[in-house]
Amino acid sequence: MPHEVRAVVATAKGEPVRVETISVPDPGPGEALVQVQACGVCHTDLHYREGGINDDFPFLLGHEAAGVVEAVGDDVTDVAPGDFVVLNWRAVCGECRACRRGRPHLCFATHNATRKMTLDGTELSPALGIGAFAEKTLVAAGQATKVDPAARPEAVGLLGCGVMAGLGASINTGEVGPGDSVAVFGCGGVGDAAIAGARLAGAAKVIAVDLDAAKLETARGFGATDTVDASEVDPVEAIRDLTGGFGADVVVEAVGHPAVFEQAFHARDLAGTVVQVGVPDPEMRIDIPMIDFFGRGGALKPSWYGDCLPSRDFPLYTDLYLQGRLDLDAFVSETIALDEVEEAFAKMERGEVLRSVVVIGGGS
Repeated sequence: MPHEVRAVVATAKGEPVRVETISVPDPGPGEALVQVQACGVCHTDLHYREGGINDDFPFLLGHEAAGVVEAVGDDVTDVAPGDFVVLNWRAVCGECRACRRGRPHLCFATHNATRKMTLDGTELSPALGIGAFAEKTLVAAGQATKVDPAARPEAVGLLGCGVMAGLGASINTGEVGPGDSVAVFGCGGVGDAAIAGARLAGAAKVIAVDLDAAKLETARGFGATDTVDASEVDPVEAIRDLTGGFGADVVVEAVGHPAVFEQAFHARDLAGTVVQVGVPDPEMRIDIPMIDFFGRGGALKPSWYGDCLPSRDFPLYTDLYLQGRLDLDAFVSETIALDEVEEAFAKMERGEVLRSVVVIGGGS
């Protein structure tokens, strides 16, 4: 029997989102029905509303979420009704050759739910295959990762996208190790998570780079040992000065802009690694002389979703959060209701918040 629930829907390009009553079907084989407790407001949701992803309107927005499994379909064994879960937008199989080699971002068998949620009979396109600005949502069971229910939904739900992207950029992609120097360009939610990840991995020096002094101060709270205001100084030279003239061992580009990427490229040590986790526009291009690329060692590595394996990483970082070793609460700028998402988009664009988090049910 379909479930009638309230949800945030983007019906047309650039139009304000609306809270509508949608229909969510019971789960089919390999699917799970989840009661959403909390969902973060991510830039990707705004990109959907603006038509920046595709034009498959209407969209059911929201994807950084935690909640409780209400029902599962046939052939589901990893989660069961009553489990507390964090949702992920890449339901990796965990079993193919890419996953077994520790490369889940190359998984050959990612999947979403096949049954469709609808608005007045029209099929909805769920953001990143999730659609969690809703009282309930339907996902592939592999998109629901069981974690410790003692965790606060508003905090651990953020592992579902931006925070995991940043943590993974440092730990999984950048392979930051004890004693390393790390520079992070861009101190929004993803950049701050990269800073936190670098400190978790044992980096001795973590340099935060941004144009906004307030964001740089916030970055210190996540573990930055030094800050560089790129509106006042050349960040490349500043990073070299802070690293004995060598450049950083790992540089994380969390902006998604060619000019920033070029700065990151030149701010690394000759044998260092550049990790790009900032999402660029499709039209952007990188123009670096080949001799510069050839003449420097190290590596240039894109990081998609922090190269994470949700079944491995979400429980791990939830446990670190509960142990007080990873402050996920610090990413939650405010909690809001479903009908405040449009206002949250405006705050996000103005740089006033790291994350607004919609609390729907069961949050603290």
